[in-house]
Amino acid sequence: MTPKAVICEQWALSLCQSQDERYAFIAEWYDPNASLFRRYELLYYPKDSSIEMYDVKNRRTFLRRTKYESLHLEDLYVGSKVTVFSRHLTIVDYGNLYTSRKLGSRKERTLALIKPDGMRKMGQLFDIIINAGLTITKAKMMLLSRKEAADFYADYRAKPFYHELLQLIMSGPILAMELLGDDAVTKWRAIVGPANPTTTESDTLDSISESFGHCGLRDAAYGPDSVASAAKELELFFPSSGGRGPVSSAKFTNCTCCIIKPHAVNEGLSGKIIKAILKEGFEISALQMFNMERPNVEEFYEIYKGVVPEYLEMVSELCSGPCIAMEIRQFDPSKVFRDFCGPSDPVLARHLRPGTLRAVFGKDKIQNAVHCTDLPEDGLLEVQYFFKILDN
Repeated sequence: MTPKAVICEQWALSLCQSQDERYAFIAEWYDPNASLFRRYELLYYPKDSSIEMYDVKNRRTFLRRTKYESLHLEDLYVGSKVTVFSRHLTIVDYGNLYTSRKLGSRKERTLALIKPDGMRKMGQLFDIIINAGLTITKAKMMLLSRKEAADFYADYRAKPFYHELLQLIMSGPILAMELLGDDAVTKWRAIVGPANPTTTESDTLDSISESFGHCGLRDAAYGPDSVASAAKELELFFPSSGGRGPVSSAKFTNCTCCIIKPHAVNEGLSGKIIKAILKEGFEISALQMFNMERPNVEEFYEIYKGVVPEYLEMVSELCSGPCIAMEIRQFDPSKVFRDFCGPSDPVLARHLRPGTLRAVFGKDKIQNAVHCTDLPEDGLLEVQYFFKILDN
């Protein structure tokens, strides 16, 4: 190699090293006004959590490099839904070979099923999933019909305990979740553990079946044993063909609404909030994860428009990422649950009502952990908005 070639190679290497590391993705956004999908190249710079976006069709900059700390590298993978300035994007591909090789190696999706006998431990199970480094991308409490239960347990029809399996899975609400992560199928299966662990299986002592299950078929949770089984079973609960899947467990009686806000979901607080609600004696009769579009949030929060100064910030927060909506039931639930949530300002709540949800988990008036129904007459309306209108 000539001295000139050596100098050129060293210059190129130093130039490459001086540039910020960046990852490239192809993202789509559905434009409701034009009724079409728009495609963007999304660039992410982990050094300072900044992003850029380019309009692929029009070949022009859509968003100049901007710091956006609410987006993290672990949120970016093919199939994920991310929110950038209230615009919901779906990552459909990697933008270059470097990003594909670096990030696309072992991400898997699997089904996590909390059975009726494990539902009282729902909060703890959320925490276990989050602490294991798995991401909950979909979640819905459901009631299975006999046909749906039979489809799920189709491989067990010849087993003597088949009918008992059907009765157990249909005995109450279940919580179905889509989990995503590295080796998610194997990891979640290990966390669930075998249905009947023996004393010699020391590695299952901390499993869900051992910790929360009972003898025999009452093992609290379920996970598929292969990537193929996971894909097949996820389709039963979260059909990609446009079907609805099993019905929600919402009862629409004597109820009020609670929403775990996106910042709290993103910070891994969902399990702790659910535990606190159940510990206080409330019933969570329905639960579902939603990614809300801005028009839906504006419609839902319309009662606050022109009344609450933080209205626009509230709207931006609720459509900034996935939220978890719940139907809460108890005697006179609206007033009692509203008192349990505490004042809307967490700083004030910590002084006046230190044990309330917003005092414990909230940060400020916008990121105050949860929304709850303010007026008793609106409880059913807000529950219906999520579990009838948006769920459809």
